[in-house]
Amino acid sequence: MTKHGKKYNEAVGLVDSAQLYPPLEAIELAKKVAYSKFDETVELHLRMGVDPRDATQQVRGVALLPHGLGKKVRVLVFAQGEAARDAETAGADLVGGDDLIKKIDGGFLDFDTAIATPDMMGKVGRLGKILGRRGLMPNPKSGTVVAGENLPRAINEARQGRVEFKLDRTAIIHVSLGKVSFEADKLMGNLTAVIEAISRAKPAGAKGQYIKTASLTTTMGPGIKLDLKPTLSLTSG
Repeated sequence: MTKHGKKYNEAVGLVDSAQLYPPLEAIELAKKVAYSKFDETVELHLRMGVDPRDATQQVRGVALLPHGLGKKVRVLVFAQGEAARDAETAGADLVGGDDLIKKIDGGFLDFDTAIATPDMMGKVGRLGKILGRRGLMPNPKSGTVVAGENLPRAINEARQGRVEFKLDRTAIIHVSLGKVSFEADKLMGNLTAVIEAISRAKPAGAKGQYIKTASLTTTMGPGIKLDLKPTLSLTSG
């Protein structure tokens, strides 16, 4: 049985485990109970009403966070020729082809997101085992395999705060919303963007209640249950 420290137990004491909190109240509480010396990440966890084993019920996509993630995002781009030059001009941190593939194959993973042009995917595919288990493999469904003319936009979105979400094998989606140091209204804006994106990504094969439960937590803090009705009604419009 896991033993928690005094600060964690004090944080747990501030959260009513039987209560469902409205989004803004939950965010303010998450900021209050964060006790670490470092700037913790605020995370959203959704239990989905879909079957992760059913190919017609997969949930995957991206959300553009209007207020970013609160950290510098290191963008790597697999591209060659003119597309590589476009990627460099757009501000990608690392750009390359065979040389970059070889470097990653050798253990290099000092980046946060990877983008590739379609013509590079035949070669990038060999990195599937390395990048796939870290959620870094470029994929058309997540908007990280893009034609050369769309590279600047994709790179800009990645640097500003583009997060991917994907259903895991236990039917849960985990998404980062920003840092505890963010103002509550900025975290609300990011939460709204994520909820809207996941709602739009509802698969045709989904049956019954799409999102069953939602909760917020910080890197080290306790979970805070969200009231689904006001959470799912969030809209940036």
